[in-house]
Amino acid sequence: MNFEFTEEQGMLRDSVARFVQDSYDFDTRCKIAASDEAMSRANWQTFAELGWLSVPFAETHGGFGGSPVDTMVMMEEFGKGLVLEPYLATVLLFGGLLQRGGSAEQQAELIPKIIEGGCLGAFGYLERQSRHEIADITTTATVQGDQLLLNGEKVVVFNGASADHLIVSARSSGQQSDPEGITLVLVPTDAAGVERTGYRLMDGQQVANITFKDVQVPVANVVGEQGKGYPLMNDVVTLANVALAAEAVGIMGKLNAKTLEYTKTRKQFDVAIGSFQALQHRMVDTFMAYEQVKSLLYRAVCELDGNGDDDDAVACVHALKVLVDRNGKKIFGEAIQLHGGMGITDELDIGHYAKRLMMINTTFGNSDHHQAKFNELRYSA
Repeated sequence: MNFEFTEEQGMLRDSVARFVQDSYDFDTRCKIAASDEAMSRANWQTFAELGWLSVPFAETHGGFGGSPVDTMVMMEEFGKGLVLEPYLATVLLFGGLLQRGGSAEQQAELIPKIIEGGCLGAFGYLERQSRHEIADITTTATVQGDQLLLNGEKVVVFNGASADHLIVSARSSGQQSDPEGITLVLVPTDAAGVERTGYRLMDGQQVANITFKDVQVPVANVVGEQGKGYPLMNDVVTLANVALAAEAVGIMGKLNAKTLEYTKTRKQFDVAIGSFQALQHRMVDTFMAYEQVKSLLYRAVCELDGNGDDDDAVACVHALKVLVDRNGKKIFGEAIQLHGGMGITDELDIGHYAKRLMMINTTFGNSDHHQAKFNELRYSA
């Protein structure tokens, strides 16, 4: 099978890699993380000018019409630089929901603004009791004439503190964890009754808890069909998991490269510790762990790109998330140990890569959650 990138994909990868190398070194990243929004609006506008925000969107809206492979290429490079700007939240989640389920009016209004860098979005799906089940929803959407009345709370909303618009999952019918009866609603963040509390996660990104108290929006703000939002958000989350895995692959590659370089320069007993056979074996193990994840990532992208049926694609993504969690822990654990005590200090980037991997491992479900989902697909019959 041919895994070579096209010329356009190679140019896209090189473009992101150059930006990370020239404009997003570790010190710059730390300053951005310490800023009020934990992102750079100037960088976001640069993303727009370079065409990165257009990649997943259809050409009819001014997009590039890219595939999951194009997204993978970009996210891997973002991972290498620990990029904080909300590409996942705005382009892949918020924009992905609009592209797949938005009305013609919603798409025409918002997608060009996303591409131009003038709209930041977020997807509110997680609640305090949800754990990793995106169908576990108590936020309600009640129809009152031509209006929807929203009440409830969403937590850990990526980019929620900076977003201009939200897409919120709410229950319009059914029981708390039913896949049926979930409605996705487009909500301006300046709507009356929307209250946001922003805070930072350990990897530096800013998220928000958002409450909705009798928030009124037009019924026309429903994204997709009323009560039929679960398949839509499930499809978008599946693609987002692959994007996160690509980011994780970029991080794992950097951790391996930085640790290998360190073992060549760090001396013990007057010789480089990289000359010790036991450490060489451990570096080989982490390299193999990285290659395993990368290979399964390529398999998942191929499945999502049309080379397999839906069950195969979804099962492959669940397996990928399990492997990202398990192998990621092995890789960052070895990187920290081989760097010694300074491996967990804020002054060294190793610990920051590890923290980002830990957050990726818990986003949209940890390894136990995805192992259970994989088992349901493969062995429940």
